[in-house]
Amino acid sequence: MTMQSRQANVYQKTAVYSGTMDADPHSLITQMLDGALTRIAQGKGSMLRKDIKTKAELISKAITIIGSLEGCLDHDVGGELSQNLSKLYEYMCLTLTQANINNDTAKLDEVSKLLLTIKSGWVQIPEEFKTPSIPQG
Repeated sequence: MTMQSRQANVYQKTAVYSGTMDADPHSLITQMLDGALTRIAQGKGSMLRKDIKTKAELISKAITIIGSLEGCLDHDVGGELSQNLSKLYEYMCLTLTQANINNDTAKLDEVSKLLLTIKSGWVQIPEEFKTPSIPQG
């Protein structure tokens, strides 16, 4: 790794860390969705280039992010919606695993479309519902 690429890597990690430190919970979920989409796209590129090691690492990172999204679900508050999202996230992780094993770009595209649909709904949430209210005392 060249000095420039190491410096760029450090800068990128610092920018990501700084962005998450100041983010509200709604923005963090948006960043996670974006991160999973990015890893899937990069994994697809690696798959097409036949870079097996990088493909596997990137798809694994996407699976980890989606697992974290599932872990963020509050089933007590979210009810049926959170249960359905949980099942969908599990399906996405399984589909990404299959895509990785079989070098199946169509499965990567399928998960990307599902994530984009979730993200589209997520970013349309009205402002008053984005930040949890703090009890006044």
